[in-house]
Amino acid sequence: MEELSTSPAPAPQLSHLSARGEVHMVAVGDRPASDRRALAEGFITMAPEVLALVLEGRASKGDVLAVARVAAIQAAKRTWELIPLCHPIGLTGLEVGIEPAADGSGLRMQVSARTTGSTGVEMEALTAVSVGLLTLYDMVKSADAAMTIGPVRLLRKDGGRHGLWQRDDVGHGDGEGPGAASAAQVAGSSSAAAPAPNTDHG
Repeated sequence: MEELSTSPAPAPQLSHLSARGEVHMVAVGDRPASDRRALAEGFITMAPEVLALVLEGRASKGDVLAVARVAAIQAAKRTWELIPLCHPIGLTGLEVGIEPAADGSGLRMQVSARTTGSTGVEMEALTAVSVGLLTLYDMVKSADAAMTIGPVRLLRKDGGRHGLWQRDDVGHGDGEGPGAASAAQVAGSSSAAAPAPNTDHG
């Protein structure tokens, strides 16, 4: 009868720490460039009357959803300036979708990021979602200071040495995001309409 191994699982390695425990920026110059993608999402809950205000375009600061999309795109491009050990990378694609949450409690933002390079793009997707949600809060905080942001989470990433990783407890869709708007589309529109609700989150 084969004996079961009782050896402990290896401890996770933190790539931003050296063997001496010192913080450093990971060297990626020897890695081959590859197509890398990441998909992230986040939520902001708000009072029903405030949600209606946003979706109907009646907020006092203007087109809340269009401004949040632009903020998310801008944040993704500047991630390396905000997160100390991130590498500056060239984004080859970024799409932002904002829709009502399936339970009607607020809004869901989803960002799909893409690059061709030697390091991943998940931090850009997560930063875009985080700043986009903060912008939504700022745009309507006078109507509901009790709005709550979260969770913000990575849904899927692909490319590089580790290949595909995806969260097991949620759907992942096609990677493009609901109601997606590209940077060019956002820049060319001063009044992006709210996308039609998509309640399958997939």
